[in-house]
Parts: sequence; structure tokens; C-alpha cells
Amino acid sequence: MEQGEVVTSWRELMRSRAMVGPSSFPFGQRERRWGYSVMFVGVAAGLRRDVGLRRAKMEGRLPRVLVSVAKDAGGLRGQPILNQMEARSKPLDDFYGIPNPAPGDTLKLDDLRERLIRQEETIIFALVERSQFRTNDVIYTPGKIPIPGFEGSFSEYLLYELEKVYAKVRRYTSPDEHSFCPKEQLPEPVLAPLEYPPTLISNDININGRVKDVYLQHIIPAICRPGDDQNYGSSATCDVSCLQALSKRIHYGKFIAESKYQSDREKYRLLAERGDRETIRKALTNEAVEDLLLRRVENKAAAYGQDIDFQGGTDTYKLEPAHIAAIYRDHIIPLTKEVEVAYLLTRPFVAKGG
Repeated sequence: MEQGEVVTSWRELMRSRAMVGPSSFPFGQRERRWGYSVMFVGVAAGLRRDVGLRRAKMEGRLPRVLVSVAKDAGGLRGQPILNQMEARSKPLDDFYGIPNPAPGDTLKLDDLRERLIRQEETIIFALVERSQFRTNDVIYTPGKIPIPGFEGSFSEYLLYELEKVYAKVRRYTSPDEHSFCPKEQLPEPVLAPLEYPPTLISNDININGRVKDVYLQHIIPAICRPGDDQNYGSSATCDVSCLQALSKRIHYGKFIAESKYQSDREKYRLLAERGDRETIRKALTNEAVEDLLLRRVENKAAAYGQDIDFQGGTDTYKLEPAHIAAIYRDHIIPLTKEVEVAYLLTRPFVAKGG
């Protein structure tokens, strides 16, 4: 492999490693010790996985490796990965996991896209896990499983008890996390508070009551076979994962709404002054983008939920991909817009950080 040669595929990259030898092309502990890592970009099915590229040259100890591939529609095409990473890191900084535009910059929808895509994967995996058990209606009926000192259902009991633990480690002090348990019933964190960036205005928008109703009334019947298999603890544990993943994605609508507001302040200010919910909802809707999202979700669900045997993929799925896409279309997208509208109705009248 010559100095400055461009590697355009995983196969060529692995071949180049074999040519220069593992001691010259380090991975694992050598990678961490020398501060060297390589980004592999997979473009199959329009998906991308970044495993990191810090440097492609080490003071003469390595060939200069530049990995250049065709990215998806949102990426930079045909440029060295080092330049791509630099370009992606400039617009936005993560501050304790919260989007934090640099001084003078505005929050853009492109800044949030990768986070939203990652949340899709969390939701898909959580739904697939819950679908392996029957509906087990008994865990959602108050009093069916007696719990001393608690009048709700078994599923609610586990959710609230876990949220109390999460509250102690300040999970619900983060602007992108929202509890199902009433705030006044949560304990104070044992960890010192963090000072989050004022990316959003101060607000108390929390529609987790609606999220839970939709989950119980529509999502569980859509993904689980009816019946009782007595896997009550496992089902309720999966419920917690599903509800928290759904809540985070839906309430991320606040960040989406903030980016939309910053892109056209005057339009959204006038709509908010009129209290025009329906026009705001229409302004937030981009059917072409939503169609692409649904296709991506269905493709991911097919990839992640496909049954695999010794010959490879089969034609069966743990959970039908179309069902997950329908959950996004019928519930997640509308509930996210509900959060966006509520935020934009307030946004023009509250100073950020106020």
C-alpha cells in the first residue's frame, strides 16, 4: 500500500492491514495507546456505522489512510473521512448529551437527525423484545396482582419503582428525559446537579400520560399475541424499556420545534400569538421526509428483527417490520407533533434559559 493511497471499501481496508502488518496497523489496545482509530463506514441499505477515525497518519509509522466512500443523502460525498468528521463536529457540541449550538449558531434540524435515527433503533429493539411475550393483560389491571401499599397495576408499580431509582441518579433533571411518575413523588438526586445548556426554553410539557395510554391500548395489541404466558416480570420489564424509549423520542419534539422556530421566528411567533394549532401542525409537516423515515424504520425493523439460521437470513421476522412502521406513522409521529405544537405555542413568549 502506497503512501496517500485512498481505501474505498472494508475489503480494501482489511487487505491494507494485512499488507502493512498488525503491528503497523493497530487495533484494540494499540489503538487506544497510540490514539489511533479508523472509521469504517457501511452504506448497505442506506445505513451508516461510524467506528471512529482520529488520525490516518502517525508520524511516519503508518501509511496515510484516507477512507472515502459515498455517504447517504445527508453526508458529504467523496471527501476524506477526516474532513467529514471535522465538518460534522463544527455545527454542534454535545453538553451532557444535550444539543448545544456554538455561540452565534442556531439549532438546526440536521443537528438532530443522527440522534433521532439512533432513537429509532432503541425503539425497534425494545418493541421486538416485548413482542416475544403474550399481552399478559393481568399486569395492566389494578389489583389483579396485589401489591402492599400500591393501588395501581403491576406494570405501573415496576415502572414507578425503577423511575425512583433513576431519579436518584438525576436522570430526570436532563431536558431530554421525562418521568411517568409524578415529579413530586420522585426522590431528590444523590448526585450533584449538572448545568445543562439553555438549548430549550423552560417548560413543563410532559405528555407521558398520553404515551402510556397509546402504548397500552394500541401498541401492545399490535405487537404481542393475545393470551397469558405468566411472564409477568419479563413483560413489565420490557414495558419500562419501551415506554422510556418512546417517551424520549416523542419529547425530542421540543428540540425539533426549537430548530424550526429558529429557522423562521416571525412565522411561528405570529402563529403562536393567534394560538393557531392546526396551522402550526401543517407548517411542521413534511410528508416527503416522513415517508423516508417510515421506509427507513421498516428497513431497519426487517434487518434487526429477521430470524437467522445457519444458512443466513430467513423470510420470517420476530415482529413484522410493517407493524413497527405503522406504530411510527399512527402514534409516534403524531405524538411528537403534539409536543412540537405545545412548545411552539409557548416559545415566542419565553426567553431561552428563562
